[in-house]
Amino acid sequence: MKALALAMLFAAAPDPGYWDGMKAVIQQHLGRPYVWGSTGLKSFDCSGFVWRVLYDNGILIKRTTARKLYMSLKPVSPNEQWQGGNIVFFDNMKHCGIVNARDTFFHAESRKGTNLSHFQPYWGRKVCGFRKLK
Repeated sequence: MKALALAMLFAAAPDPGYWDGMKAVIQQHLGRPYVWGSTGLKSFDCSGFVWRVLYDNGILIKRTTARKLYMSLKPVSPNEQWQGGNIVFFDNMKHCGIVNARDTFFHAESRKGTNLSHFQPYWGRKVCGFRKLK
């Protein structure tokens, strides 16, 4: 039984090149409209977009809200926060996206749909936490 549980853990863990795979999937879904509660393939909400990118990369997590997603992922040390592939949370856990670099992130925004946004000036002041997959 322990061997099966261990095998499932490793199967769900991202491989070292997971960020390249995530970026490829993100590119496929950019420009889609925002629809609350949607997980794709034609439209997304913020947590649905994050879920779809992870799912399409073989990282199986329960589809949930941004707040519950935050609680289920591993904490990030302050020096790793801006690493590509980390999940960033905003507005008291009401919104989430995927860090691209120190200055940008991918997300599903209600007015623009799925896009690449800059943290500054608007989003930077709304950041409330980061989580990682690996």
